[in-house]
Amino acid sequence: MAPMGPLTGDDGVTRCPWAGPTPSVMRDYHDEEWGTRVHGEAAYLERLTLEAFQSGLSWSTILRKREAFREVFCGFDAERVAAFDDADQARLMEDARIVRNRLKVAAAVTNARATVALRESGGLEAFVLSFAPADPPSYDDTSAMATTSEESKALSKALKKVGFVFVGPTTMYALMEAIGVFDPHMDGCFRRGTAAG
Repeated sequence: MAPMGPLTGDDGVTRCPWAGPTPSVMRDYHDEEWGTRVHGEAAYLERLTLEAFQSGLSWSTILRKREAFREVFCGFDAERVAAFDDADQARLMEDARIVRNRLKVAAAVTNARATVALRESGGLEAFVLSFAPADPPSYDDTSAMATTSEESKALSKALKKVGFVFVGPTTMYALMEAIGVFDPHMDGCFRRGTAAG
């Protein structure tokens, strides 16, 4: 596919090309959330969980199911999810409103338990932010865009070491973009320079 730079939508606003030229769930996510710093354990656990569920699927699918994910995972309250037993996981596997993948459901519980354990050493938010790149990337078009970085590889390795699963380098790069660990928007996108922080 040919490299693409930012695209101007039907509203005259220039955005990263994946946001699309017309209103959509993806464009709303791009404009309102992607690359914006989030705060608090539940917000970090939510994004980490959703990125894991997204693997192999479109992000728009996850966004459409997001409210159901929030409901079944108790607002991503780490302690409540960490307490899920086999019966809870079986119940989730019967819920058609979410992505029913046994390994990913089990991973969400495992990661909630690891999140609770991380509280003793500063918590999940501080842990993830400690891997922020010293020299954040910038892109003119899609040909220069990365899917991993040295920082995402290091974060993946460190999370695995403290008990997290489904946290590969590509998934962690997507997480870092999504939660504004660095500004992921292309040069020329209207959100470049306004998102992270």
